[in-house]
Amino acid sequence: MRWNLPNILTVLRLFAAPGLAVMFLYFHRPYADWFALLLFVSASVTDWFDGYLARAWKQETKLGAMLDPIADKAMVVIALMVIVGYSSMSPWLVLPATVILFREVFVSGLREYLGTTAGVLKVTPLAKWKTTAQMVAISVLFAQGIFEHYLGIAAWGMDPQVFNDVLTGAQPDLHGLRWKMAGMEWAGRIGLWLLWLAAALTLLTGYDYFRKALPFLKEVR
Repeated sequence: MRWNLPNILTVLRLFAAPGLAVMFLYFHRPYADWFALLLFVSASVTDWFDGYLARAWKQETKLGAMLDPIADKAMVVIALMVIVGYSSMSPWLVLPATVILFREVFVSGLREYLGTTAGVLKVTPLAKWKTTAQMVAISVLFAQGIFEHYLGIAAWGMDPQVFNDVLTGAQPDLHGLRWKMAGMEWAGRIGLWLLWLAAALTLLTGYDYFRKALPFLKEVR
């Protein structure tokens, strides 16, 4: 087992995955949303850097090849669990999240069953686009959570500044409130659309892997 910078980045990304859930255990919102977003985006960036550095420096190892997809899946699965659990849009997120989780478990099971022949299920360019779409969608959905709770719209029913203006008798800034609500709404819509796109790509890549694995699943007569 050889340690180098690309492998260290991959391991850090793997440990960052449960950190997403820990943020919501030890911090109040919206700080948990901010920390989770920063952690997820940082880990997503290392996903590109570790592969690039491993190829550029010719430091590709079996350890890195094994841990890299595990770290990616752990980040996505835990992030989706947190978002579905805490987002006010969770009913609309359940189906695409279920599709993504089912595919990840299904393909992992295929690779485990194929064992030494799992090389037929090498990561494809479409699968890389799938991972990118998942990470962008999740980042936007974490940002939508910040809109919900940092601005106080979901937690209080109205913006804190408007609430204070009503209590003090001042003229409330309804124009500002409309802009904030529009920002929250658009962040949620974009995140949801991106997650559905990621779910569609996830289904396509899952079918592609299953098709490639079929010859190895046929019974020998």
